[in-house]
This record gives sequence, structure tokens and C-alpha cells, in this order.
Amino acid sequence: MQRARNAVAHLALLVLAHLTPPGACDVAGGAGSVNALPAGGSSARLAPSFDAATPRNVTALVGKSAYLSCRVRNLGNRTVSWIRHRDLHILTVGGYTYTSDQRFQATHSPQTDDWTLHIKWAQQRDAGVYECQVSTQPVRSFFVTLHVVVPSARILGGPDLHVDIGSTINLTCLIQFSPEPPAYIFWYHEDEVISYDSSRGGVSVVTEKGAATTSYLLVQDAAPADSGRYSCSPSNAEVASVRVHVLNGERPAAMQTGSAGLSNSSHCIIALLAACALHARLLRAQLAS
Repeated sequence: MQRARNAVAHLALLVLAHLTPPGACDVAGGAGSVNALPAGGSSARLAPSFDAATPRNVTALVGKSAYLSCRVRNLGNRTVSWIRHRDLHILTVGGYTYTSDQRFQATHSPQTDDWTLHIKWAQQRDAGVYECQVSTQPVRSFFVTLHVVVPSARILGGPDLHVDIGSTINLTCLIQFSPEPPAYIFWYHEDEVISYDSSRGGVSVVTEKGAATTSYLLVQDAAPADSGRYSCSPSNAEVASVRVHVLNGERPAAMQTGSAGLSNSSHCIIALLAACALHARLLRAQLAS
């Protein structure tokens, strides 16, 4: 009951604080700033303070959870609140939620100094500055900027690629703006999933995961039947597509290849895959004879 009274009292103080003229409260300007604490004296040493090592920029994937941390030392009997800056909406006070949007929740473990704002199913509209505020007089604040990203996929060299008959179709799919690599990537020819162990043979895929994920598709001995739409479908991004044209001696004005824009390391990987495919073909020929 006492905690509830304290939360209500602090909610009233928050409203008054936001009605106070600029400069009247000890709030530092700029996203990510931490208020200066009074200098000297034992009271200054015991005053609440923010851990400057706490991340001030957080990136979340759209549709996933976002966690904004605020670490407060020497909180004592003060209360921590989270405020959304774009509309000065008070989201939480202590462990209580003061918004009808139930995606927002404040969590705190008594064994730690962390007060975390949990945003479920983050949307692009949730991006912006959030204020972690301590109920001192004047209030102290710590600002965190949330970035909500939508991963994107693209196939380099598109929208049309031209290759000679008998050469290698080499497609590179780049997945960007994702806090975590995709769980899987499927390649399609027209509407059919490409099978790497089909009777056709000569199909290879290699994926490099990191800040940006790259998936390479190689199709050896291109034939007219290999023409058509190729699609890269990551688990966390929209499908990217290109149209491949296998040419029988024609030379279009704008000749393109699937290796456009590749790095040196990418060329090494492709060369290795081509060598493996050639070795497999020679082995099959020996076994057949």
C-alpha cells in the first residue's frame, strides 16, 4: 500500500515537473546525457547517480522486444520513472504502468540497480528518445534513444542479370539492418525452392553471417532452362528477386553478371565452390565409367 502511495505521489510530481519552465529542473540537454551531481559533501556521495556505461542507443528489430536499461546507484527511497519524449507520456512509475498500451512494462530486480523498460513487439513508431527519471528535487534524468529497424534484402546486380550458356550463374543476396542474422535463407527459382542435392547437380550455396549477412548461390553450367526469376527469402526480411537471362551467344548492350560488386573474399569463396563442383563432376564421371 505504501509503494502505491509513493507511486501516485511521484506521478503528481512528474506532472508538475513537466509543467515547470525550462531550466528550472536539473535536467541535462541532449539525448544520452547524464545530470551533473552536486559537488562535495556526504549527501552528494549518497545522492542517486546514473551509470555512464549504460547504453544510450538501443537498436531493436521491428516486431521483437526492445529493452531500454537505466542503472541508478544510491536510489534509496526514490522512484524511477520512464517517460516517452515525443509526447511526454509517462509510461511507468516504479513497477506500475501508466499507459493503456500494455506493450510497455518496467522491470526491476531488487538485487540490481537496473530499471529496464521492456517494449514488446516494437513498432517503427516506438523509435525516439526515452527518459529515465529519478524523483529527486530537482529531478535527475538519463536519456536513451531507441532505433527500430526493418531488415532488408537485395540481390546485387539486379533487377536483370545476363550470363552466357555454359557459364556459372552467381547470385549474391545481402541482408542488412538486422540486429541478428537470419535464422535461415531460402533460394527460389520461380516458385520452387532450389534443391542443392537435385539430380541436376552443380548447385552450391554459402552464407556468411555477421553485421550484414551475405548468401551466395552458384549454379554451374547454365542452360536456357535456368533462366527466370530467382528469389532470396531470409527469415527476417522481405523477399528479394532478380531475373536471370541465359544467353546463347547474344550480347546485350548492358551485359551484367552475378558477380557484380563482390569483395575479394567473396571471389575466393566462389572460386572454392567452383573447384568443389568441378571435382564432384569429375568424380561422378569416373564412377560412371
